[in-house]
Amino acid sequence: MSSTVNESISWSCKSTWTKASKNTLWCLLGCSIGDFGTIFFFQVTQIPLALIWIMSLAIINGLITSILLETFILSKQMNLSNAFKTAMGMSFLSMLAMEIAMNAVDVIFAGGILVWWVIPFMLLAGFLTPLPYNYYRLKKYDESCH
Repeated sequence: MSSTVNESISWSCKSTWTKASKNTLWCLLGCSIGDFGTIFFFQVTQIPLALIWIMSLAIINGLITSILLETFILSKQMNLSNAFKTAMGMSFLSMLAMEIAMNAVDVIFAGGILVWWVIPFMLLAGFLTPLPYNYYRLKKYDESCH
């Protein structure tokens, strides 16, 4: 009979926090490009669309640009097909949480308008929200996209 032992995760590993932080920052860069670009586009063009739809599009575009950036980065380490598959296999839960946190901060503090002073708070929320989950995945599964 085989039994599995459920080992607890140590949350005090500095090297894992460092790696999880770097991975999260790359994801944040990719997500921010599509997210901020979408919000800015609707501000500039003043296309009349409900805030919920603008934020939904911003989330979708943020996910797309994150996957594109990850594919580009990974294509330096592997062929394009495998890079895309790896980028697609990243944790959508983590990216989605990042996007929702960023847009929630924007809506709550600036009414969904992209203003310079809200961007650092959006980025901080987008970084901190998925960071513990990314650390957990690194520790438990040794899964990373970089």
